[in-house]
Amino acid sequence: MTEQRDVASWRIILAFLLDAITAFVVVGLVVGVVFGGLTGNGFQLEGWRALLAFALIVAYFVVFNRFLGGTIWKRILRAVR
Repeated sequence: MTEQRDVASWRIILAFLLDAITAFVVVGLVVGVVFGGLTGNGFQLEGWRALLAFALIVAYFVVFNRFLGGTIWKRILRAVR
């Protein structure tokens, strides 16, 4: 049996915030480059592009947490249980 270790709450919260920011920026830029929506200051997604970006961000959290053992920032901050 594997033992469960306690992880500090601040690590989990910080990892989530950093993952959300990272996913928003990366997914937003990728969707903006591939499907249009880039502006001089970054990207602006509306309609189905914004829905696609939102779905990809949710998929990032689901896939990484369920199948890959934790998101990128959870692994960096050692907030994986």
